[in-house]
Amino acid sequence: MQGVVRMFDPQTGEGVLVSDTDRSEHVLAAGALEGSLFRLLRQGQRVNFDVDGDGRAVRVRIGSEADMGLPPHVQL
Repeated sequence: MQGVVRMFDPQTGEGVLVSDTDRSEHVLAAGALEGSLFRLLRQGQRVNFDVDGDGRAVRVRIGSEADMGLPPHVQL
């Protein structure tokens, strides 16, 4: 799924992403950035992410990560 960062607090790691498809908001799950090339997100940044069974954003990554040949994320 693709979307945009609505907010991200670097101190707590809490954030909200908005889906491009239906504009639904997804709270950033704990550890969603683990294994990602980037450790911080900025408001308005475009990202790719998956959604878990509870509707939380997980496996947040930047589209260019796939282009760089990085290994896939490990699901916790």
